[in-house]
Amino acid sequence: MGDAEALDFYRIVTAPSWTSEPGTEILDLRHFPSASLRPLLEEEAQVWTRLLAWDYNGSIDMILRYVEAKILPGYVALQGGRPVGYCFFVYEGSKGVLGDLYVSQTHARDRQIEWQLLTHGINTLQHSPGVQRVEAQLLLHPTGAIAPPFVAEGFRQFPRLFMEQPLSAPKRSRRALTAPFFGDRSPLPASSDLEVRRWSDQDYSAAAAVITAAYQGHVDGEINDQYRSIPGSLRFLNNIVRFPGCGVFDGSASFVAIHRPTHAMVGLILCSRVKDDIGHVTQVCVVPEQRGSGLGEMLLSLTAAELRRRSFSALTLTVTEANRGAVALYERLGFTVQRVFDAFVWER
Repeated sequence: MGDAEALDFYRIVTAPSWTSEPGTEILDLRHFPSASLRPLLEEEAQVWTRLLAWDYNGSIDMILRYVEAKILPGYVALQGGRPVGYCFFVYEGSKGVLGDLYVSQTHARDRQIEWQLLTHGINTLQHSPGVQRVEAQLLLHPTGAIAPPFVAEGFRQFPRLFMEQPLSAPKRSRRALTAPFFGDRSPLPASSDLEVRRWSDQDYSAAAAVITAAYQGHVDGEINDQYRSIPGSLRFLNNIVRFPGCGVFDGSASFVAIHRPTHAMVGLILCSRVKDDIGHVTQVCVVPEQRGSGLGEMLLSLTAAELRRRSFSALTLTVTEANRGAVALYERLGFTVQRVFDAFVWER
């Protein structure tokens, strides 16, 4: 089915009255018992493991707690009284975020259920008082697969790459070989004014300033508006470090770079454990003044070396396809594309 045909089909089956596929009932997630939803979420966890090598059970437990408390907004699709799909979303001030969408594998080939759930979620967010922006990044869905409902409602679409680097053998990076990490601190080569140390709980404010500076005018600032301000970057850091949505934060494999003459932080890399032996880079960035210095490569090499020391099998990350420089760096370090998915953004 071509894009134009898909959009026409989407309009026929969903608009303008949210008409459901015959036999499918769409209910408010907050009115649905968590025990009935558990088998569907456990199936989803298996898909996360199969497609992304990601242990999603921590996120599943958190979702079920919120469903049980009847505080998680979203929708569930029923057929014959049994849940076959669900989506949920959250509010962050004037922004809504579509957090997840999953349809049982027995119904996954029929996009109607996915599109019906998305339509309900998108329309609810767009018509929620005070919401000026809606974002979504749904890793399980390959690029283009769920685009029609978003495109029809005026969302911008940004393809993103899920990349992986095997850690079975050291990558022969010049900087990794000349600047190994020892103890809690490690200087870069003698000619550098930079020092690298592990992440500390005292780093939040400085790290938020680095993220905000790094993403000024950057495509990722278009995708995630938290990067555009220090308060937003602080919320992003709190979500990454303190909550299990992107795995369990791994402080030993997370590093910051300090400019020794000014004691200012100029770069950072954050890593989480998404499976017992797999790490995921949740953030890596350097301030504009340090771009091209090799600092980003150094930080990635240090994280990979730390995980390799602990017998991890792989390191993964996501990157926006349009960020050509970053994609080229990751490919040079041995990362390969495993999956292409989409980020969607709508602003009033």
